[in-house]
Amino acid sequence: MKLVPLAFMALLASPATAFDVAAMSDAERTAFRAEVRAYLLENPEVLTEAIKVLQSREAEAAAEGDLALVKANTKDLFDDGYSFVGGNPDGDLTVVEFIDYRCGYCRKAHAEVQELVSSDGGIRYIVKEFPILGDQSVIASRFAIATLHVAGKEAYEKVNAGFYESFRGDVTEETLIAFATDLGLDSAAIMAGMDAPEVTKVIEDNHLLAQRMQISGTPTFVMGEQMLRGYAPLDTMRAIVADERG
Repeated sequence: MKLVPLAFMALLASPATAFDVAAMSDAERTAFRAEVRAYLLENPEVLTEAIKVLQSREAEAAAEGDLALVKANTKDLFDDGYSFVGGNPDGDLTVVEFIDYRCGYCRKAHAEVQELVSSDGGIRYIVKEFPILGDQSVIASRFAIATLHVAGKEAYEKVNAGFYESFRGDVTEETLIAFATDLGLDSAAIMAGMDAPEVTKVIEDNHLLAQRMQISGTPTFVMGEQMLRGYAPLDTMRAIVADERG
């Protein structure tokens, strides 16, 4: 095992004031820096260990910050009175997902989220329509929210799944009418409700909530009191659910 550099040992043996780099002479400072540099070059694993410690501390700080955000916005996250609620409405754990139908990672996560909810049986699942990828994202969200208002939860579930599983191409009036027709829904009623003030308010409120939660991307999950920012595989989500249940 390499000995600690002599300059560093001298510092350890000196009064505490000797650790003040500003109090060193130019020669002492140069020698100290040279010894530290040489030590790190010969023992680069020290840097790896330090980076891991730093990353761990940053992750802990981020988790604590997210916990505070969840607690400060509990009602708007879990009981806003207008978002779709699926899974088990009486489940012991609530999972909230902020989505954008034009988001590739939301599409990737869709099947795994559905498997998580259906296989667990105890998850209350809430969808937050959070269109951030342009005008077509907004139009798609308006269509989905209008469907929930006009035709109810089952129709919304069809639209929500359909946007990920079967809908292709641009989001236009023509493609949405065809989409609704294929799903057996009343396209005229849904299209007529897309610009209703209550639809606009849902989107505005979700954006304000996301801003307070420091959410800037999709998918973002709130799972119990933990936040998951971005896509994660099913096993990771199950591990978070298990951790929340403790």
